[in-house]
Amino acid sequence: MHFNHDNRTGPELAAALVNAEDDTDLEALLRDHDIRRPALDERSAAALRQWAGRLRPVFTAPGATERCAVLNALLDEAAGRIHLTTHDGLSPHLHLVCDDEDVVARVRAVTAGGLAILSAWTGGTRLGACERARCARVFVDSSRGGRRRYCTARCGNADAVARHRAAARLR
Repeated sequence: MHFNHDNRTGPELAAALVNAEDDTDLEALLRDHDIRRPALDERSAAALRQWAGRLRPVFTAPGATERCAVLNALLDEAAGRIHLTTHDGLSPHLHLVCDDEDVVARVRAVTAGGLAILSAWTGGTRLGACERARCARVFVDSSRGGRRRYCTARCGNADAVARHRAAARLR
């Protein structure tokens, strides 16, 4: 799977929103993921936090069928009519909602659509939740082999150390 701007933005933004703490600066998070005009008021920020909660089941679904069901519900709600755009002088590309929509509508469309496209291209296998018991973070698996199990190497290492210590106690 070749990951580029067109197929990374939505899924990576979705993971970042799901992983965002209550005190995370959402405008900065949106800017970091190339969302244009990211200005948020309190109501918009609350709507995005609620949307993040709705995105979590996409990453934690036990299989492709369940993931598709969750994504279809999100797409029904978030994706509008497909628009071809050349904003900012870029070559023509597709948006799942009109550029004139507010930031919440645009973020909902790019995350739901991006997750759906990535799931279709990868057979639904490149989204996951960290397997470390004390971690609730989600991730987009852009590794070559596509077998990632932890949100970061640090979580993977901590889990391996915990398993090693538990096995040593049993000896």
